[in-house]
Amino acid sequence: MVKRLISIGCLVLLVGAIAFGGWMAPAHALTAEQKLYNEVWRIVNRSYLDDTFNHQNWWFVRQKALKKPLRDRQETYKAIDKMLKSLGDPFTRFLPPNQYQSLQVSTSGELSGVGLQIALEPKTGVLMVIAPIAGSPAEAAGVQTGDRILTIDGRPTSKLTIEEAANRMRGSIGTLVMLTLEQRDGTRRTVEILRDRITLNPIVTQLRSLSSDPDAPAVGYIRLTQFNAYATREMARAIANLEEQGAVAYILDLRNNPGGLLTAGIEVARQWIDRGTIVYVVNRQGVLESFEASGTALTDAPLVVLVNGGTASASEILAGALQDSDRAQLLGETTFGKGLIQSLFDLSDGSGLAVTIAKYETPDGRDINQRGIEPNRMVPLGAIDREEIATETDPQYQAALELLRETTVHYPRES
Repeated sequence: MVKRLISIGCLVLLVGAIAFGGWMAPAHALTAEQKLYNEVWRIVNRSYLDDTFNHQNWWFVRQKALKKPLRDRQETYKAIDKMLKSLGDPFTRFLPPNQYQSLQVSTSGELSGVGLQIALEPKTGVLMVIAPIAGSPAEAAGVQTGDRILTIDGRPTSKLTIEEAANRMRGSIGTLVMLTLEQRDGTRRTVEILRDRITLNPIVTQLRSLSSDPDAPAVGYIRLTQFNAYATREMARAIANLEEQGAVAYILDLRNNPGGLLTAGIEVARQWIDRGTIVYVVNRQGVLESFEASGTALTDAPLVVLVNGGTASASEILAGALQDSDRAQLLGETTFGKGLIQSLFDLSDGSGLAVTIAKYETPDGRDINQRGIEPNRMVPLGAIDREEIATETDPQYQAALELLRETTVHYPRES
């Protein structure tokens, strides 16, 4: 059995787990189907963050289930799903082999589909859009952050797990999928999207100017769209290239970044923060583990970070670390509020299991789950097109430039 930590906003990985023993029935007394059920139960029993298991007798859940015959694998999967749903945690979930493979693909940097980053609303369990991937078919179709996905090809998403929904939106290049969406104002619409190859290049960079003055200092603009397998390497390249071009300050755009690899979030933070704590991880025994800066920051230039309601999970770890260390000013809107960490376990039949095993806190000890991080400066965004991001019609970007003009002492503010 292999286990990996994942922080699910987008769907993400790290290393480690928590061991906790417990009595087990003799293996020879169980059928093959019962053994798989029991395998899942054991992992949750020793690892799940809430040791009350949603205020239920976890031993009784197992014993009651194993008294019933499990006639085939699909029946076993249904029983496992029922067991996990009793925990009331949308992030702890069972992944059949095809869904488990899709989850692993999501961090590899390439896939084909519509290009949506999705999550379940923690309070309602409704499937919602964290963000469309830049340049994706979903973005071209006008899908927006915060849209609720009600149906996929006519199938209500309330009857689907998040992995089943993702699988239904993925597919062969050139095929169509139909989504029914509910926007934030309650308006419903149906969009037809042509699937295509999605390139998950996580970094967009540009060298900008603090003002229209041709002699104004240069600003490095970096948009980080997710923490995939290439994020750490590409961030280092971006900073190095912008430094060579003369950037004296930076804007790091984490808007609509749903997270990704937790290790990448920590490593990217180390590229900006030279010393101090990056994040605390707290397990169900209340034991704290900290991840520290390593003295390897690539720049100490002034930094403003753009955040919004689509900034989630590993993005919030980075944003919280930068804010609490006074390394950067956060500007924009309150972040998503995903402060839980999952561990991803390989199961014996090729399926997988995601289990919430810990929560994280910012360096100042803030628990941001379902609360989010408030920026230092609240600046609403409103609806803008992709082409307007980081332009004169992007109010948050313009406010970031103004803030840098205030903090870059050798350059006067525009009148």
